[in-house]
Amino acid sequence: MSQFEEKDYSDSKLDFKTWKKIFKYVFRHKKYLILMAIAITLQTIIELVYPMLNSYMIDTFFEKQDYTYYYWFIAAYVGVAICTGLFVWAFIYFAGRVQELTTYEIRNEAFEKLQKLSFSYYDRTPMGWVMARMTSDARRLASILSWGIIDILWAIFIMIGIVILLFVLNWKLAFVVIAIVPILTLIAIFFRKRILKNYREVRKVNSKITAAYNEGFMGAQTTKSLVLEDNNLREFDLLTTEMRIKSVRAALFSSLFWPTILVIGYISVIATFNVGGYMHLKDAITYGTLYLFIDLAIRFFDPVMAFARILSDFQQAQASAERIITLIETEPDIVDTEEVIKIYGTEFEPLKENWEKLNGEIEFKDVSFSYQNTDFNVLTDFNLHIKSGQSVAFVGETGSGKSTIINLICRFYEPTSGSILIDGKDYRERSISWLHSNIGYVLQTPHLFSGTIMDNIRYGKLDATDEEVIEVAKLIKAHDFISKLENGYYTDVGEGGNKLSTGEKQLISFARAIISDPAILVLDEATSSIDTENEKNIQSAMNTVLKGRTSLIVAHRLSTIVNADVIVVLKDGKILEKGTHKELLNKKGYYFELYRTQFIQELEEKLSSTI
Repeated sequence: MSQFEEKDYSDSKLDFKTWKKIFKYVFRHKKYLILMAIAITLQTIIELVYPMLNSYMIDTFFEKQDYTYYYWFIAAYVGVAICTGLFVWAFIYFAGRVQELTTYEIRNEAFEKLQKLSFSYYDRTPMGWVMARMTSDARRLASILSWGIIDILWAIFIMIGIVILLFVLNWKLAFVVIAIVPILTLIAIFFRKRILKNYREVRKVNSKITAAYNEGFMGAQTTKSLVLEDNNLREFDLLTTEMRIKSVRAALFSSLFWPTILVIGYISVIATFNVGGYMHLKDAITYGTLYLFIDLAIRFFDPVMAFARILSDFQQAQASAERIITLIETEPDIVDTEEVIKIYGTEFEPLKENWEKLNGEIEFKDVSFSYQNTDFNVLTDFNLHIKSGQSVAFVGETGSGKSTIINLICRFYEPTSGSILIDGKDYRERSISWLHSNIGYVLQTPHLFSGTIMDNIRYGKLDATDEEVIEVAKLIKAHDFISKLENGYYTDVGEGGNKLSTGEKQLISFARAIISDPAILVLDEATSSIDTENEKNIQSAMNTVLKGRTSLIVAHRLSTIVNADVIVVLKDGKILEKGTHKELLNKKGYYFELYRTQFIQELEEKLSSTI
C-alpha cells in the first residue's frame, strides 16, 4: 500500500500511541481544559438536580398538598435554569477555544515541518495529500478532540452521578436499570464494526473525489484544449455513483443502530416502571421516587450512546491522526550535522555572522546518485570542475542527468557516493541555508506568490528597498512593461501570477533570483516558455547579470547558450562532450548534430510563419 493511500482502521483497535501524540496538542492549553472540566462537572450536577426537584414537587405539592416552600421551589427552579445556561455557555466557549488553539498548534507544527522538509519530499508527495493533512485532517482532529473530551467527561460524570443516586434511593431498583448495560455494549460493538467499515469505504471514495476535483481545477486548460469534458464527467460520475451506494449502505447501518439502542433502552424503562410500580403498591417507594427512577433510567442511556458515538468518532478519525503524525514526524532527507548547526545555525535561527563568503567554485568528485527506492544510477563516478565566475550550460536528451546535476549542486539531493565541493570544501560541512542563500534559481515554469509585483521581486531579498527592486527590474528590462500597468509595481499578480503573461512572470522571477546578488545563478530552461521579445530582453541582461558569478544553465534551445564559457553535453549521466560553442561545432560530434537539427527546425518555423 502506498503511504499516501488511506489505511483501513475499521477492524483495528484504537492506536493509543498515536492518540497520545495527538493529545499533547490539547494538553498545551491546560487552563481552558480545567475550566471546561469544571463547567461540565457543574452542568452534570445541575442535570441531576432537575429530576430531584421534580421528584420533590410530586411528593410534596401533589401527594402531601404542602406548599410551605413553594416560592423557594420556584426560586430554585429559576436558579437551576440560569445555572444551566451559564454552564452550557462556559463549556461551549472553552471547548471552542481548545478546538481553535489545537487546530492552530497542529497546523503550525505541520507547516513548520513542511518548511524543513527536503526538496525530495515534495518531489514524491502529491500536493493534494499535503493539502488534506493541513486542512480537513487538522480541523477534524481538533474538533473531535475538543468536543470528544466534553462528551467523555459529561458521559463519565453523568453515569457516575446517576448510578450513585440510584443506589442511594433504592439499590434493588438500581440493578433493574443497569442490568441492560451489557446488552447495550454487545449491540454497540456489533453495529460499530459495520458502521466503521462502511464509513471508511465512503471516506476512501471521497478522497478520490477530492483528487478528481483538484485535477479538474488544476488541469482545466488542458481539459478544454483536448476536449476531455465528457470523458472527465463520465469518470467523475462513476466515482459519485460509488460514493452514493456506499453512503446509503453506511447510512442504513447508522439508522438501524440508534433505534435499536432506543428500543432496548425503553424496554429497560418499562421494566423499571413495572418493578417500581409494584414497589410503590407495596409502599416501598413514593410516586416521586418512582418518577425519579424512570427519569434517571431514560437519562442513563444518553451517556451510554454517547460513549459508543465517541468511540466511533475516534476510530474513524484514527486515519487522520495517523496521517498528521506521519507528516509531523517525517524527517528531512537532507539535514545538517550537529557540528554544522553549532557553527552555522538552522533554517530558522541562522548564525550568519559565521557564514563564509561563497565564491562559486564547484567540483564533482566521483559522484554517483540514484533516486530513492530505485536501483538505477542516474550518475556514476561523475566528475566535473566548474571555476568560480564561469557560465556552464548543460545540454542533452531528456533523462541525460541535467536536472539531477542542478539538484545536486543546489543540495536538493545529496550524492549517494562521492562528494561535491563548493569553494574546495565538501558542501555537507556547511549549512544548507548558507548554500541556498547564495543561489538564485529561475525555473522553467515561473511561480509567483499572491501579492504585488513589488512583493514578488522582494521575496528574493526581504530587506530590499523599493529603489533596489526598481533597479533590478530595469536591469532585466522588466521595468517598461511594469510601468505600463495601471498600478505599476503595486499591481496584484493574482493567484500564481495568473494576471500576467508567462513571459512577464518569468521576467519577475528572473528579477527575484538576482536581487540578492547570488554567487551562483541557476537558469533551468528559464527562457523556454517565454516569447521571443522577452527572451531577447533576458538574453541582453544576462551578459551583465552573469558577470562575476557562477551560472549554471539548463537549456533546450541551444541558441540561448552560444556565449556560455563551457557547454557540457550529457548522455545517460555521462559527459559526452565539453567545450565552448565554437569548439564543439568544430568537433562535428553529438553537439554539432544536435545544433544543426535544431537550427534547421527553427529556420523552418520562421519560414512557415512568414508564409
